Amino acid sequence: MAKPGQVEQNWHVVDASDEVLGRLASDIAVVLMGKHRPQYTPHVDCGDFVIVTNADKVAMTGRKMDARHYTWYTGYPGLRLESYGDRQQRKPEDLIYHAVRRMLPKNKLARQMIKKLKIYAGPDHPHVAQDPKPLARTGKKVS
Repeated sequence: MAKPGQVEQNWHVVDASDEVLGRLASDIAVVLMGKHRPQYTPHVDCGDFVIVTNADKVAMTGRKMDARHYTWYTGYPGLRLESYGDRQQRKPEDLIYHAVRRMLPKNKLARQMIKKLKIYAGPDHPHVAQDPKPLARTGKKVS
């Protein structure tokens, strides 16, 4: 069993170019939770840091970018909605952030886990000093 503070946290980098959003998000969520480690413990944050680059080039299969909508409520009357394609143009980091956040457990530990996710729209990131390793994935690229 892993103890809090005794788990070494590594850094991983993922290039989101032409990746399917849901498959990418599920792989990232597994690493953030620490389920890729043999000493995974549900009540301890065993996960690693994940850096996502090229978030503006993530894709969805079929016509989902136009057909699906992201909805939110502001507190004022009326529900706001925006297609995933429009959301990607305006805030490309949000697509990956919300997809991963919804795959994490719904508790206080998830708030710690999501802070270890760093998302950047372009190919550059400021975490070079942490020496991130590429995340080994079996994800499917969009053709």
